[in-house]
Amino acid sequence: MNEQSTQLRFRAADTLVSAIEERIRNGDLRAGDPLPPEREIVRDHGVSRTVVREALRILASKALITARPGFRPVVARLGYDAALDAVGSVAAQLLEQPDGVRNLFDMRVRIEASLARDAAKSATSEQIEEMEAALEANRAAIPDTKLFYETDVAFHSVLHTVPGNPMLPALHRAFTAWLAPNWIKMPRLPKRNEINYEAHKAIFDAILRRDPDKAETALRDHLDFAWNQVSDIIEGARH
Repeated sequence: MNEQSTQLRFRAADTLVSAIEERIRNGDLRAGDPLPPEREIVRDHGVSRTVVREALRILASKALITARPGFRPVVARLGYDAALDAVGSVAAQLLEQPDGVRNLFDMRVRIEASLARDAAKSATSEQIEEMEAALEANRAAIPDTKLFYETDVAFHSVLHTVPGNPMLPALHRAFTAWLAPNWIKMPRLPKRNEINYEAHKAIFDAILRRDPDKAETALRDHLDFAWNQVSDIIEGARH
């Protein structure tokens, strides 16, 4: 296939994507609805099966449809997780740029510092109990490196639930997924796990005392320590 025909195929796929997106926007295709069979799309839009499959791939990458082998694609039930999944490949490329990981981590620090302040001011008794349970699970996991990482993520995730904004837990899951390839390279020893647990406890204690300044400071100190643990590994992998 020459370059000209490839470009024509991509343009035809983009046109088809736009047409299907319009049907989703105007409600003609709703969440959970299957797309028309491939042969109907070929007939109605005057395109090849190759173009249809390229368009479906693009729609899936945008999290607008869900496709499974052997089944007709269906319109996705849009949500914050789906929206963030759709930009996952872009985020992965950005993380490969100089300072990409640092910039994303800095954004996480800024968000969580604000959340720690919020929690100290307004966390409910139920949210405090949930945080305390997550902290206890983190303490119990200190000897187990894999489990400690999972409970570490779980402790931080509670902070994202305090404001009641559904975007925040989805954003935390996205940050965790995007940063995980770098974080799992970090050597994890029980002594280091214990230091991180004590940092979590300092955050929790400040929230329990309703002290937003100390909660933010403890959160920032903890994540600064976490960055120092992993930054040398990231830099080493680039050289």
